[in-house]
Amino acid sequence: MIPFASRAAGALLAAAILALPIAAEAHRSWLLPSATVLSGKDPWVTVDAAVSNDLFFFEHNPLRLDGLGVTGPDGKAVSAQNQSTGRFRSTFDLHLAQPGTYKLAIVNQGVFASYKVNGQTKRWRGTAQRFATEVPADAQELNVVESIRRVEAFVTAGKPTTGVFAPTGVGLELAPDTHPNDLIAKSEARFRLLFDGKPAAGAKVELVRGGIRYRDRLGDVELTTDSDGWISITWPEPGMYWMEATMRGGKAALPQAKERRATYIVTLEVLPE
Repeated sequence: MIPFASRAAGALLAAAILALPIAAEAHRSWLLPSATVLSGKDPWVTVDAAVSNDLFFFEHNPLRLDGLGVTGPDGKAVSAQNQSTGRFRSTFDLHLAQPGTYKLAIVNQGVFASYKVNGQTKRWRGTAQRFATEVPADAQELNVVESIRRVEAFVTAGKPTTGVFAPTGVGLELAPDTHPNDLIAKSEARFRLLFDGKPAAGAKVELVRGGIRYRDRLGDVELTTDSDGWISITWPEPGMYWMEATMRGGKAALPQAKERRATYIVTLEVLPE
């Protein structure tokens, strides 16, 4: 495990975050639940899905819900209700009919290719299944990249459960030691990342607290997973946080692919002490 901060260094971390400059425009994808921890007899959440420069503000594009899947505490699929996509965001409602933790995930897999035909550069985007029929077999200077991206959030009704963290073994996934719905400011959290079901050693991780529209410093923190895929975080203050992990490698589905990229994105709520 690579320590990110100890409890005693919380104040120093907060100062370091404030000292970092705002980065240039960066489009970030995210899911934002109206609440992450709920109680009561009939809990519901509304979830926003967007792509934006500011976290968590609607000003660029909606995040499409085509690859949306919700997993209930028992491991079974749960239907998202009232799905809608507007100019800047998509939304859906979720009924937490059983107690425990739910995983909300938008998963997209695709292939990107660039090549030349008769001296003209062409670009193509689609699925591995469509590649053979839509990209010319005699294409010149062919460059193919496979990509898999997960955008997730977790919500819990009552007591947190861990069934939703069972890995699929494809791409980057979260296998936490600290439950993502049990994060407290000034306390340490330990997360493990898996890449195709194995520890994601050397994955690059970026952490940004929301509300960057209202401050002049981005406050992003960059981490790297250790040899067993672990990172450790001591949260400097409460709020909604955006975390992105990226990694390259693994076995590509297409023999023509020169590179395979995996991205994992999650929204986390950190509560006050």
